[in-house]
Amino acid sequence: MNQLRRAFLKNAGSVGAVAAAIATGLLNPVTVFAAAWNSLAFTTKDLPGALKNAGYDGAAESSDIMIKAPDIAENGAVVPVAATSNIPGTTSMAIFIDKNPAPMIADFQFMNGAEPYIATRVKMAKTSLVRVAVKAGGKNYIASREVKVTIGGCGG
Repeated sequence: MNQLRRAFLKNAGSVGAVAAAIATGLLNPVTVFAAAWNSLAFTTKDLPGALKNAGYDGAAESSDIMIKAPDIAENGAVVPVAATSNIPGTTSMAIFIDKNPAPMIADFQFMNGAEPYIATRVKMAKTSLVRVAVKAGGKNYIASREVKVTIGGCGG
């Protein structure tokens, strides 16, 4: 038998089995992904509420969190932000932007000794503090950096 045909039939059978499991309700991918979604933290409109709902409230300032972001962002729609935590035992990091309509931007979990480094692009409504919160060793830490925005990215 032709190897290409064999691989095609094998993959088609696998896709069919997954589709059947989804159709019968045995597999529900929406429920699996929704379980990790903290909608309350991401939709809270004020920074203290977002920090509390995400579990980062009471965070102590730390110089061991390094934030790399531009001093001036010409376009608030695409602001590069990177952060590294030098705090031992870091298990999660989150990005908050004070003056955005919803301050919580992202939340990252680190497992099995993964390097606590994140890099992404964010939208910023206007000039604001970019905060990175860290959970490490059962405690919360936070650091901030101001980014000036010349053209808003959240409808501005």
